[in-house]
Amino acid sequence: MNSSPIGRRHLLRCLAGLGLAAALPALAHHTETHMEDDSLHHVVFQCNKADDDYLGHVLFSAGEMIRKYGDDVEVVISCSGAGLHLLGKKPGRPVAEIHQQRAASLATYGVAFHACGNTLEGLGWSKEDLLPFAKVVPIGAVDLMLLQERGFAYISW
Repeated sequence: MNSSPIGRRHLLRCLAGLGLAAALPALAHHTETHMEDDSLHHVVFQCNKADDDYLGHVLFSAGEMIRKYGDDVEVVISCSGAGLHLLGKKPGRPVAEIHQQRAASLATYGVAFHACGNTLEGLGWSKEDLLPFAKVVPIGAVDLMLLQERGFAYISW
C-alpha cells in the first residue's frame, strides 16, 4: 500500500487546482505506471476496437477504478489493433474527441496507455504520431501477458 502521506493522484489534482494544469501533460508523458508506489490492486484493460461505445466503456471503467481506489490501484490500458487509434494524434478511424480528452485526463491521474509497436508499424505510424502520454511497447499481446504475470487482473469486453 502507498505509505506516502500525500498520494500521487492527490498531488496531481492539487497542481491542477493551482493553475498548473499545463504541467500535467508533461507529468503524464513521463508516467509508465506507478508500480513504485506499491499499489494494492493492478488491472490492465485490453483496448482493441475503435467503436465509440466500446471506447467509452473502457475509459469509464478505468476512471471508476481510479475513483474507487485512488492511489491503491495501478491501471494500464493496452491499445492494439483498431484500439490504437484512440492514441493517435490524427486517428485513421473515427474516434470521438471526447474519448481522447478522457484518455488524456486519465493519464494525468496515473493511468498508463500502452501502444502496440506492431500495430504502430502496420499503420506506418511512429511514436510522434501518438498522443504524448502513450508509451510504445514492442508487442501488445506480449505486454498483456507480461502484465498478467506481474499480477495485473485482465479485463476485456
